[in-house]
Amino acid sequence: MTIQEPTNRLKTPLPKIGIRPTIDGRLGGVRESLEERTMNMARAVASLIQENIRHACGLPVEVVIADSTIGGVSEAATCAQKFEREGVGVSLTVTPCWCYGSETMDMHPTTPKAVWGFNGTERPGAVYLAAALAGHAQKGLPAFGIYGRDVQDADDTSIPDDVRAKILLFCRAGLAAATMRGTSYLAMGGTSMGIAGSQVSPEFFESYLGMRSESIDLTEFIRRIEKGIYDQDEFERALAWVKTNCPEGQDTNPESAQRTREQKEQDWETCVKMALIGRDLMIGNPRLKEMGFGEEAEGHNALAAGFQGQRQWTDARPNGDFLEAILTSSFDWNGIRQSFMLATENDALNGAGMLFGHLLTQGQTTLFADLRTFWSPDAVERATGYILKERAQNGILHLINSGPAALDWTGEMQGANGEPVLKSWWDITPEDADNCLKATKWCASDLGYFPSGGWSTDFTTRGEMPATMYRLNLVKGLGPVLQIAEGFVVSLPDEVHDALDSRTNPTWPTTWFAPILTGKGQFRDAYSVMNSWGANHCVASYGHVGADLIALASILRIPVEMHNVPDEAIFRPAAWNRFGGIEDTSADYRACATYGPLYG
Repeated sequence: MTIQEPTNRLKTPLPKIGIRPTIDGRLGGVRESLEERTMNMARAVASLIQENIRHACGLPVEVVIADSTIGGVSEAATCAQKFEREGVGVSLTVTPCWCYGSETMDMHPTTPKAVWGFNGTERPGAVYLAAALAGHAQKGLPAFGIYGRDVQDADDTSIPDDVRAKILLFCRAGLAAATMRGTSYLAMGGTSMGIAGSQVSPEFFESYLGMRSESIDLTEFIRRIEKGIYDQDEFERALAWVKTNCPEGQDTNPESAQRTREQKEQDWETCVKMALIGRDLMIGNPRLKEMGFGEEAEGHNALAAGFQGQRQWTDARPNGDFLEAILTSSFDWNGIRQSFMLATENDALNGAGMLFGHLLTQGQTTLFADLRTFWSPDAVERATGYILKERAQNGILHLINSGPAALDWTGEMQGANGEPVLKSWWDITPEDADNCLKATKWCASDLGYFPSGGWSTDFTTRGEMPATMYRLNLVKGLGPVLQIAEGFVVSLPDEVHDALDSRTNPTWPTTWFAPILTGKGQFRDAYSVMNSWGANHCVASYGHVGADLIALASILRIPVEMHNVPDEAIFRPAAWNRFGGIEDTSADYRACATYGPLYG
C-alpha cells in the first residue's frame, strides 16, 4: 500500500500564518538597536511553526513575515496589504519591546490573532502585550495573549516551553478556523429519521464557520450509478481490493430472511460505486470530465459532508455504511491518504465536530458514534458477573454506530512502544493500515434497520488510548454550544464485551469510553456525563485535545457548555478575562454572546 503525496483537494487555497514583528518606533537609537532582535524573534517563531505544524492535507504550513518591523500605522497597513495578497489567514504579532499599541495592532475583523510579548526587564515587551490586548478588547477584536512565565535575559533568543505550547496551540486553532472559511458542507440527502442535527442550518455554517451549505438529492447517486458516471477502471480496481481486504463477518439475520450470495455480491458492487460517487460529489474528479461529464467533475468543494441513508435510501437500496467507513478511514484502494469527514445520517453538527477534530489533530481521522448506553459498575456486574476495574471502575459509555466508523479506530496502529494509537495520515505505515483492515469484519446489514442490504463495519477499539469525546448542539435563542469530555478508551475481557455488545447489535463497531471525572458538576460521575449529553451522537478524537477545541470554539465564538480540561490548559483570547474569567463557563457564554459569530 503506497502513501499518497500530500495535496490540497479543494479549490480553496490553504491559509498561511502571518508573523508581525512590532517594534518601538522611536528613531535615533531606540528602534535601530532593536531591529535585528525583533526580526530574529519573528524568524524563530516561523521556524517553530514550520517544524511542528502541517495542514490536515499533509502540506507544510507557509509562514509569511512582514517585510519590515512595524513601528507605526503606516507599516501596519503595508503588512496588512502583504498579508491580503499572500492569503494569510492567521496573525501572530511578536515583540521584545514596547511598541505603540493601537498604531501597530492587527485590525482585520475576522483573522484569528495572538500577541507574544517577550518577558524581559531590559525592554518592556510585556507592557506592550498588555497595552495591545487592552486595545484589542476595547475595539472588539479578541486576541490571544502569550506571555512567558519566567523572565528571560535580553540576549536569550530561545522560546520557552510554555510560550512554545501556547504559540502552537493558537496556530492549530487559528489554522482550523481559517481552513474552513470558503469551503462547503455537502448534505447528501436531507433529514434522517427526524434527527435534528441533520436538519442542516445554513446560518450556522455561514455565520460561525464561514462555510457554504450545499445539498444534493440522493437520486443523484442513482443517476450516477445507472449512467456509469464514475471512473470505471477505478471501480474494477476498488472492487478487487475490497474482495481481498474486506473480509465478511457474521450474518445475524434469520437464515430464511438472509440475502442470497448473488444479492450480496451486487450489494458489494453498489456500495463500492457509492463510495466513489460520494468522494466525487465532495471534491470532484477530473476523470469524469474526460468521460464527458464536465459538471459532475467539479464537485462541491466540500471539506465535510453527510449521507442521509435511513430511511428513504436504505429502505430501497444498500446502506451507505461502506461509503462512510471507507471514506472516513485514512486508506483505501488508492493507498494511504487524507480521510474525508463524512457524517452518518447527515448529522451536520456531528460532521462539523468531525471536521474540528480532523483539522486540530493534523490530519488524524475522527470517530462518529452514537452515545448509546451508560453502563454502571453495578449494571455490568449484574449482566456479566464482571467487576469493572482501573479506568473503567466508575462506569463506561458505549460508543457505537449503526454500521460505519473509520477503520483507524480499531486501535491497531502502533506507537513507538507498541501502544495503540491513531496517527496523522502521512505517518501511517502499510503495516498499520493492514492491521486495521484485518481487525475489521464487514457484516451483512441488519435487515430490520436496512431492509435492502449493505454492510456494517464491525470492530472493537483497543484500549488504553487517550481520547476526547465532544458534540456541537444548536439551541434556539442561543446558537451553537460545544460539549467536551476527555477520557480513555478502555478494553473489556472478550466475554464481557460480547455479553454487553450483543444486547445492542454485535455487527456494529464499538468503543468503550471512560471519561475523566472531576467529582463535581457534569463530571461528578460517568452517569452525569451521559445524562448531560445534548444529542444521540458524538465525535471522538485521539488524545486529549480539549484545550485545542476550547481555543477553536473561542475563535468561532461558540461557548463550551461542559468540559473537564484542567484550568491551566485552557487558552482563550485575553478579553475573556474581562467577562468574569474566574467563572470559566459563564464568562465564555458572555464573551461569545457579546462578540457574536465570527462571520456575522
